[in-house]
Amino acid sequence: MADQPLHNKRIAFLATDGFEQVELTQPWEAIQEAGANVVLVSPKDGKIQGMNHDEKGDLFSVDENVRSVAAENFDGLVLPGGVANPDSLRMDENSVQFVREFFEQGKPVAAICHGLWTLIEADVVLDRKVTSWPSLKTDLKNAGAHWVDEECVCDEGLVTSRNPDDLPAFCKKAIEEFAEGKHAAQTA
Repeated sequence: MADQPLHNKRIAFLATDGFEQVELTQPWEAIQEAGANVVLVSPKDGKIQGMNHDEKGDLFSVDENVRSVAAENFDGLVLPGGVANPDSLRMDENSVQFVREFFEQGKPVAAICHGLWTLIEADVVLDRKVTSWPSLKTDLKNAGAHWVDEECVCDEGLVTSRNPDDLPAFCKKAIEEFAEGKHAAQTA
């Protein structure tokens, strides 16, 4: 199983309409290849719309509604970016609570690009070193995070990256953190 470090792990991807498609598909494929069972969770039933920057991408079938899942049933969480996706998620009480549960349980979370907006709403970035799409820098600093402009940042189980160019490093580090499991310092 050395080639499948995530064997028997269950990883949630939380997204809704407007997610940056490659920020879901590339981590999904990498994490699945590492042996994990991946589950698309959304506040919306049916299908959600991916985006390729400002152009519509593909539709993706939702596996579970966020209203009917709990972090205790997963080993980790991925938050793709896109602008509309995290903006909608941070306005959804169930999505915000779902994200917060991962931190309360010390479970690893990987967020990229604008995906960190949902982390701000969940109030889990205080004193955490993070990176993101540059326009979130002020939001993250105002929420108490230590923002840096780096390809991939890992702070006690919280993996963050800036944009699709960072996906190779993001995927590699997310898999490593999901394989390690819980992090005591990850708690909210």
